[in-house]
Amino acid sequence: MSLEDTEVNIGGVKFKGVYIAVVLGIVSSIGGAIWTASSIYSRLEAVEAYEIPDTTKLHEEIELIKQELTDNDISQLQGKLATLQTNLTTIITQQGELLKIKERVVEAEKTVTEMETTVKKAEIATEEVKRFDEYLQEQDKRIDKVNKEIDDIWEGMDALANPLG
Repeated sequence: MSLEDTEVNIGGVKFKGVYIAVVLGIVSSIGGAIWTASSIYSRLEAVEAYEIPDTTKLHEEIELIKQELTDNDISQLQGKLATLQTNLTTIITQQGELLKIKERVVEAEKTVTEMETTVKKAEIATEEVKRFDEYLQEQDKRIDKVNKEIDDIWEGMDALANPLG
């Protein structure tokens, strides 16, 4: 049984199967087109229901930003950034050298502190030597005085032992 041989009898009118298939294809295509149009129309109505905000302020702000970029000469920014990078590299190098100098200064300060301590010790020792020297000079005076007294005593004893002479 083929589609060409099939017939449908509706109210005394005979329809061949091929014609029914063609009509069904056309009707379903028309129905799909109507459904698509309806769907698109409902979506358009939904989009129209949304209120689109006023974008003039946004456009003004964009224009202000563009003007500021132009005023600040952004086109020169790449060159300025390269110069800045070079300057930063130089600063970092010099900072490293300064750190080395700082280490040397700290070492020199330690050496100076050690030298100050040595000088203080030497001053204390010198002061002790001075005091000892003064003590020795004082002892020399006492010894000289004692020697003089001894000599005087011997002279006195000689004078006693030999009163006429």
